[in-house]
Amino acid sequence: MGRVMVLGSLNVDLVTRVERHPRPGETLLGDGLSRLAGGKGANQAVAAAAAGAQVLMVGCVGDDAGGTAYRDRLQDKGIDVSRVRVVEGVASGHALIAVDDHGENSIIVIPGANASLGDAEVHAVDDLGPGDVLLLQLEVPLPVVCSAARRAAHRGARVVLNTAPYAALPTDVVALADPVVANEHEMVALAESGTEPGSLLVTFGANGVTWDGDATPAHAVTAADVVDTTGAGDAFCGALAAALAAGADRPAALEAALAAGAAAVRHEGAQPDPAL
Repeated sequence: MGRVMVLGSLNVDLVTRVERHPRPGETLLGDGLSRLAGGKGANQAVAAAAAGAQVLMVGCVGDDAGGTAYRDRLQDKGIDVSRVRVVEGVASGHALIAVDDHGENSIIVIPGANASLGDAEVHAVDDLGPGDVLLLQLEVPLPVVCSAARRAAHRGARVVLNTAPYAALPTDVVALADPVVANEHEMVALAESGTEPGSLLVTFGANGVTWDGDATPAHAVTAADVVDTTGAGDAFCGALAAALAAGADRPAALEAALAAGAAAVRHEGAQPDPAL
């Protein structure tokens, strides 16, 4: 069984609930404020670990209470945090999240220490080899993402690239990922960029997914059971990477990923029991 290395962001999520999302220039009252573990990278690492993978997290936190609590949290979940670097004098990344009565969210990400990823994090992928999976997203500096993807592929590891939040990437990086995971909006942006993924997995929320054009339905979740859609895509990606590292074929990997995504919308926050 291969390992999953996740190179990406770690954020402290500050979450409030609103009846609806404000229009431009409008002020609404939020109900409560929670400090939760988030960040696409760490969300996906937690999901991969929950799916049974041996997970190595690569990223940066600040030398603050949130960063210390986050490293401890991941370690308690069995995730190797030896490659999570503490950046002195910098705040950990944060995200400001509003969740409405329908479970839909709007998010503002403040990168903080996530912007500090550099050569040390790129060289961390030298530990990978055939059978391992490198899982990437785009909340950290893009040159680091690109260099890590190329380096991992050169060593025979499988690269899974989640193009969220969307940013244009070099053609060769998009082509080497197996698969590129994009939602329907990111898929359009990717097509408009003119880059051609070697393998493309598109998620459509409740309408399921397509992988290189082959459709698979989503796991049904009733509206009454939807608590918070934050992190559902990350749960999908983490479980997908874990299944691929375990040697699963496409149908089995998709089944695991869809189940994880459906479970994620049933709890508050981007991770289960996410309080920091």
